[in-house]
Formats: sequence, structure tokens, C-alpha cells
Amino acid sequence: MAQVRIGEGVAAIPREAWNALVGDESPFLEWEFLASLEETGCLGRETGWLPRPLTLHDDAGRMVAAAPLYLKGHSEGEFVFDWSWADAASRAGIPYYPKLLVGVPFTPVSGARFLTEPGLPRKERKAAIATLGAALVDLCRDNDLSGVHVNFCRPDELGVLQKGEFVARVGMQYHWANEGYADFEAYLARFRSKRRNQIRRELRGVAEAGIEVRVAVGDEIDDAWFDPMFEFYRTNVDRHFYGRRYLNRELFGLLRERFRQRLCFVVALEGGVPIAGALNVQKGDALYGRYWGCTRDVRYLHFAVCYYEAIRHCIERGIARFEPGAGGDYKQLRGFDATPTLSAHFLADARLAEAVARYLEHERHEYADAVRHLRRHSALKAADPSPPRPGGRGPGDSDEEPPA
Repeated sequence: MAQVRIGEGVAAIPREAWNALVGDESPFLEWEFLASLEETGCLGRETGWLPRPLTLHDDAGRMVAAAPLYLKGHSEGEFVFDWSWADAASRAGIPYYPKLLVGVPFTPVSGARFLTEPGLPRKERKAAIATLGAALVDLCRDNDLSGVHVNFCRPDELGVLQKGEFVARVGMQYHWANEGYADFEAYLARFRSKRRNQIRRELRGVAEAGIEVRVAVGDEIDDAWFDPMFEFYRTNVDRHFYGRRYLNRELFGLLRERFRQRLCFVVALEGGVPIAGALNVQKGDALYGRYWGCTRDVRYLHFAVCYYEAIRHCIERGIARFEPGAGGDYKQLRGFDATPTLSAHFLADARLAEAVARYLEHERHEYADAVRHLRRHSALKAADPSPPRPGGRGPGDSDEEPPA
């Protein structure tokens, strides 16, 4: 009989066993990334992110499914914001923390949240998701937790969870798709002349300031760039009142050792000295933008480092899509199109659950309208003929639209 277990952290699970379930899925789900966060103290009771991975084992004790689960003492670092729900719960006298979260810490990237063996038949994958989903609900009720939130999940996972006691939430990000561009100039040709000239002006401004921008992947990355990249991250976080310095220098050291082949650095150099950089992660057909910062402000440098040079890299390397992270309507002006994101939520208190369900129904319609509007007003001119847009789909995904 299958057995569900709760672990003490991903680092305590054998690397090979965990990564076998990750397969081609998001690099942020890999053991090297999650275990490094734990081992360097970025995750733990002190930071309000207590790792408690949920695993499913067959009769022989073999791990056949898993979910990156965290016991949360706050709502920070999640990017699917529920602070208004916590505030409403507090006013109603309903304890909201601690709660459970299934997701990747500090990382607004969609991907599987219920890991199963690659190639598992759809019916069996759905059964594993249903089993783990029911176990999450039981954990909440048995331990007086307010609920569980499954952030940035796959459509097939949401579909299974909705058949239980979860409700759907739709969000939005801006993603870039490689439509078979021959080079960066072919990409620029998709813009109307005013916007195309503005992008060229921004890139020219950076070059005229004496800044050289380089892109390096894996072993191409200079070891001397890791310390400056941490400083860029720290500086950027400290500039914002909402910033939380979750990551530390030790993590960047472990990423250099364990995760280097997934890293893509875009570094701005002045006289050979790094003054700005973006830490991206690359796997399969996707590039993911994560951390940016600078030690000297140069006009347009943020756009050049975080977007244009990363897009140029995707075109040159044949990468299908670029997900630059959450927020930033200005991304649409630079060729990123609105893309829905999905999450699933269970709240144990019936009163709170009913109020949130009503709110989410209204919110889903708003986001569906917003995505349609933004795609109709894309900064990119329609291609002729229009090639198929690259996917980014995961196991069990379909072409169905997100819930409305």
C-alpha cells in the first residue's frame, strides 16, 4: 500500500532519487538548488521557511512522487500574494499562520509542484497528485493549520486539486517567445519603428557610457564574478523597502560548485570591472531571469542587462522562451507578452474559504480579460506567416485555457 511521508528537508533525500522525479522539469526543483538553500541557512525556522518535503512511496519503499513543501510563518517570498487574506482572517479572529506552501522559495517560476516519474501514464500521475493533495488537506486539519497554497503549478495539477477542496487562482507574468528569429535584428524588426528606434537608443546609450556587456554560461563564467553577483543581489534588495535578504554569500558559493551548469550570467563591465549583473538560470528550452543589481547607476543598463542581452543570448543559442520574473508592465514594451500563471488554494476555515472563493472568481475574470487585452496590444507586430509559439508545457499539460 502506498505511503505518504513528511521529510526534514530535500537535503536529507538522496540526490539521485529526488532528481529522478524532477527529470526535465524546472531547474529550481532540482536537488542542487533546493538543498543548497537549506544547507546555507536561507531556509529554516529562523527565516520562516521550514522545509517539510512530502513524498509518496510504493509498497517496496521506493519514492515515486514528491512535493516541495514548506511550513510558513509569513507570506513573504512567495509572489502569489495572500496578505489580504491574512488580514481578513486576523480581523475575523481566524489564525492564519503557520500555513503550508507547495512551491519554490523566492522563485516566481511555473513548473510541476507534484513530481512524478518521467513518462508516468497520465492516469497514474493524476492519482499520485490526488493522493498528495488529500494528504496536504489532512495535514492542515490535523495540525490546526490555516491552509495550503500550491503556487505556480501546472494545469494538470490544478485540474486534479480542483476536484478535491482546492480553488483556482490565476495570475499573470510577461514571457518572451523565440519565434525563429535569425538574429537580434530580426527580433527588432518585429517592432514598430518608434519602439525599435527606442531600443536601439537604449543599447547605444549603454555602449557610449563605456560599458561592455558579456554573457557567460556554465564553465564560461569567470569564478571572479560570483562575489560581485552576490553584491549586486544584496545592493538591489537593500534598495527596496520590501526587500528581504534571504540569500547569502555561502549560497552563491554552493551554486558555483553544484549548480554552475544551470547558470547564465549577464555582466556589465566598466574598464573590465563588473558594475552590474543579472543571474539567470537555463535548462532545456527555457531561460529564467532571477536576480539583478548594480553598484553604479547607468541609464538603460537595467534593460540591456536584464532583457536585451538575454534575448540576444536566447536567439543565438536557440532557446525557445525567456521568463524574466514577476511584475514589470514595462516588459511588454520590450516584446514580452502576457502569460497566465496558476495556483491552487485550500483554506480550512469554511468562512474564510467561502470569502476567498468569491474573490478569486472575480479575480480570474479580471486576469482573463487583462491577458486578452494585452495580447491584442502586443508591442510586436504580427508575424507573417505566424509560426507556432514555443510551449513550456509539462507532464499532463493540455491546450485548455486557464479557469475563468
